[in-house]
Amino acid sequence: MPQIIPIRDLRDTTKLSEMCNASNEPIFVTKNGYGDMVIMSMAAYEERLAQVEMYAKIIEGKAQADRGELTDGPAAFAKLRAKHMSNHDE
Repeated sequence: MPQIIPIRDLRDTTKLSEMCNASNEPIFVTKNGYGDMVIMSMAAYEERLAQVEMYAKIIEGKAQADRGELTDGPAAFAKLRAKHMSNHDE
């Protein structure tokens, strides 16, 4: 269940920090009874950002596949091996 706090509770920064770090979920802040902002711990933010980036890459890969821009698996590995082996020899 989401945590919802009034904006006046932002004054107690120690308690707020503890709340953010105790939960991996965002905390919703209201002002005059309406949603105003969302706060979360750095760890929760970084996790969400990583998820967004992963989903963007999946969508990009799907779009490439839909356009027929596919690479055969064994050919891709052979290309990687050749690239890394030539870098290794230098």
